[in-house]
Amino acid sequence: MGSARLYAAVAAGGFRRYATYRAATAAGIFTNTVFGVILVYTYLALWDERPHLGGYDQAQAVTYVWLGQCLYSTLAIQGGGAEKDLMERIRTGEIAVDLYRPADLQLWWLASDLGRALFQVLGRGVIPFAFGALFFPSALPTDVTVWAAFAVTLVLAMVVSFAIRYLLALSVFWIMDGMGISQFLMVTGIFFSGMTFPLNAFPDPYGDIVRALPWAAQIQMPADVLMGETSPLTAYAFQAVWAVVLLAAGRLLQSAATRRVVVQGG
Repeated sequence: MGSARLYAAVAAGGFRRYATYRAATAAGIFTNTVFGVILVYTYLALWDERPHLGGYDQAQAVTYVWLGQCLYSTLAIQGGGAEKDLMERIRTGEIAVDLYRPADLQLWWLASDLGRALFQVLGRGVIPFAFGALFFPSALPTDVTVWAAFAVTLVLAMVVSFAIRYLLALSVFWIMDGMGISQFLMVTGIFFSGMTFPLNAFPDPYGDIVRALPWAAQIQMPADVLMGETSPLTAYAFQAVWAVVLLAAGRLLQSAATRRVVVQGG
């Protein structure tokens, strides 16, 4: 089996695995929709008081809310993606089996996480997003090229999200427990990705800082491309740079961690 077919099979396996949890998917759709409605009315009240906050009008703010609900599980904003399994396999020592596979460890977990993300956006994200577009004012484009550009930013957002979680998960090789890392991922994901509030609305200099961090590549960039607030090329460049930097850092840390496993006799 060629490398491309191998990783495509791993991604397909990740998709099928999450597709089996139908009750959890239905519960997730309901929860995301309810939270979306609550956030929409909160945003509408805020935008009544502060029109054009963050450069968004009310329709754009509402669209931002539903996009966040669509991408919440897709991008594992609070964690819970492939890194959760990786940390557990490192803790139990099962990672040694992964290292013996004739496949690149980082690409294996990236493919698995992309399969999970693809299912989450189709199975759990589309329905809340469609509900929001149907029952609330929205600022969705009619140009198909904008949707195509948004799709590219979404794939890049998936890669950046994985790269952040993979890099931090590798620390379990040293600390041997992923509980603290999971909590760190949850807090940073909620506050720095724009899940709670658009990063464009934060005052400077804090706004400048959070918009420069890699978490901004997850929700803020796809949202701005979808609503015409930034050019696709600017978003691609920002996301691609962070993806390369984080994946390279993950590979370096993986190399160091692998040497540690060998020294320990794992």
